[in-house]
Amino acid sequence: MATFPDAMPHGTIEEVFPDVFFVTGTMKNEFFGSMWQFSRNMTVVREGERLTIINAVRLDNQGLATLDALGSVVNVIRIGDMHGSDDPFYVDRYAATFWALPEMEIQDPLQTDKTLIADGEMPFSNCSLFEFKTAKRPEGILRLDREGGIMIACDSLQNWVEPDKFFGDETVATMREMGFFTRANLGLAWVHASEPQAPDFVRLKTVPFKHALCGHGSPLRDTAREHFQSTFARLFAV
Repeated sequence: MATFPDAMPHGTIEEVFPDVFFVTGTMKNEFFGSMWQFSRNMTVVREGERLTIINAVRLDNQGLATLDALGSVVNVIRIGDMHGSDDPFYVDRYAATFWALPEMEIQDPLQTDKTLIADGEMPFSNCSLFEFKTAKRPEGILRLDREGGIMIACDSLQNWVEPDKFFGDETVATMREMGFFTRANLGLAWVHASEPQAPDFVRLKTVPFKHALCGHGSPLRDTAREHFQSTFARLFAV
């Protein structure tokens, strides 16, 4: 019988836009030679009764009951190479179709059922993919053509303004010193590991959107594009 990582503390599922849901949970991992504890987010998109999970975070039994009340999970999507530990749990539990970008390192025994590519098949309607072409590790952003444009990112775009209750105290101090808590920032660990280059952000600047739901940080509503374009200019002079 398959075993999966246990659920860690998390919040409640909230409907942040019509048929778009968001929940914050906990992540523990080793970075730069020490253990870190911080928050991470899962987004769920509903189309009819079909649910698609993006940036999977395992929920406890109560959280799963809430999820099941929303509809039926049919897709699990991995858009960031540095995430994915809870993908196998949801694929196994719901016999869901697993989508991933090309060349992602997928945890055994999970296999990619459908490959996400720009201008290719998408898991639900009114959805498109922005793929980073210069990054050393596969990373993408899903754009929902709803509410003026909703960007669902993993590690590339982040919106950690302040630490939340899912952080460890030592991690907070370290991340403050390193500058993680910045509105509409890029993921600093992602930048370190993937080394994205300016041409990707020149392309990203042309994508219209109003809101951003990132793998880390709080939802950024209405002014997301302006804030992130300022970040691109600051970091890449584009």
